[in-house]
Amino acid sequence: MADKSLIQPRTLKGFRDFPPGAMIPREQLVDAAKRVYRSYGFAPIDTPALEYTEVLLGKGGAESDKQMYRFEDHGGRDVGLRFDLTVPFARFAAKHIGELGTPFKRYHVGPVWRGENTQRGRYREFLQCDFDTIGTSSAVSDVESALVIHDLFRALGFERFTIRINDRRLLTGVLEHLGLVERQTDVLRALDKLAKIGAEKVAAELVEAAGASEQQAAAVLAFASLEGDPAALLDQAAPMVGASEVGRAGVDGLGALFEAVAAAGTDPARFALDPSIARGLDYYTGTIYETFLDDLPGIGSCCSGGRYDDLAGLYTKQHLPGVGASLGVDRLLAAMEELGLTDGAAAPCPVFLPMLDEGKEQEYLALAGELRRAGVGVELYPEARKLGAQLKYADRRGFRFAVIAGGREFDAGTVQVKDLASKESREVPREDVAAAVSGARG
Repeated sequence: MADKSLIQPRTLKGFRDFPPGAMIPREQLVDAAKRVYRSYGFAPIDTPALEYTEVLLGKGGAESDKQMYRFEDHGGRDVGLRFDLTVPFARFAAKHIGELGTPFKRYHVGPVWRGENTQRGRYREFLQCDFDTIGTSSAVSDVESALVIHDLFRALGFERFTIRINDRRLLTGVLEHLGLVERQTDVLRALDKLAKIGAEKVAAELVEAAGASEQQAAAVLAFASLEGDPAALLDQAAPMVGASEVGRAGVDGLGALFEAVAAAGTDPARFALDPSIARGLDYYTGTIYETFLDDLPGIGSCCSGGRYDDLAGLYTKQHLPGVGASLGVDRLLAAMEELGLTDGAAAPCPVFLPMLDEGKEQEYLALAGELRRAGVGVELYPEARKLGAQLKYADRRGFRFAVIAGGREFDAGTVQVKDLASKESREVPREDVAAAVSGARG
């Protein structure tokens, strides 16, 4: 008979647990991202998960507002869980920029929450891994953002990826020329769905929700469908902005950006001008980025962002233009799993030390300590058991090496080093054991 006092161990829809096999690749990915961010001079910050609703509401658009987890706290305050890390960063910068100075470059890793429909690689609680530069309008920061994304995906082991770039100024220029700039938010929100729902449904939404005529909708889609290398595509786009100064600034800015990323020594084939990307969040004002895996385009953009020159102005009179991007950690991990780029090994350190002899706990602890002081991570099994059972435990958790020692080895001053992948063993002097596993630092 079931015990009614037991609580069913379950999680909410869109939320999930992370066992070691999932968490270790996640931490490795984040660690790699932090190394890249720091190499460009970005410094870490953190902000509260919970903010006053007035800080969050209306900043990302109507869709973000609908998805926000919002409630009244115990003090009767109207509060919400952050839906991204960019809006809290704008609030943070407005509060602290006097002591930080400009330009200020930050990275931030933390969970965010959106009450949206779940799908492959998308959850209601997910981790973002952002980098941003605030306090400068320099195009160098836009170029650098593209370069950080490039170096980030290279550091994660990807060779086949495309960073698709557009500029909200170019889009605004096209809409000004078409007489749709007053409906820009609705138009861009519809255009952002192009890859998901197709041109026919986007055209219908442009007419019904954005108030465009059929001819205007067709012109918007014609612009979004432009293809070619950046220079050729910009030649085609230039007439579509007409006399719009904003649009011409977008054309010139994109031309300079693509020249700069090539001059920085990257592979130009990894960067593409894509007029169809609009980014659904309302705060973008300039360059926008979306990054796709060439071998798995259906999973969507794995790193997105752009320039937002007015967001911090909601919190301060000081002009604090910003630009940056967010790495979709959970979506990228889902892609890596699908592409076979994670092995599922859950060992947090590379070396396993079985305990064979009772009464020699201190000797095992001393051996483990020697390895750690030499920079080698090691897990000591906490009790004496048969070696076969302990090695089965080690195999299941993905250790690279087992360092085996019993009474004979302790007396002789040696250990057995077993490669758990090849199953090969060799005896080495105890003082050489760290060198014998020198490829297993951690």
